[in-house]
Amino acid sequence: MRLTRTVREKILEQNEGFKTQTSYSGKNFSESRMYTISGGKLQIRSVGNTSWSDSRFDDEWIADDEETHRFLYNNLGTLNTDGIE
Repeated sequence: MRLTRTVREKILEQNEGFKTQTSYSGKNFSESRMYTISGGKLQIRSVGNTSWSDSRFDDEWIADDEETHRFLYNNLGTLNTDGIE
């Protein structure tokens, strides 16, 4: 399946309410990302910290086309794609 703009929009609409989370932890950095499909958009929340004492972060944004494409490509097996070609 090619993830054209139209196909991405259909997948997002068909998977309203889908949620998943990823985590990464390295030597001086840790991050958890929460992904939610809502309103036909992919919302991302990133929470984590670095080795600096005041470096905690908690950011939220709507994914751009590239981030959405990458997310859908990596999670295609867990998303509902019934009837989408």
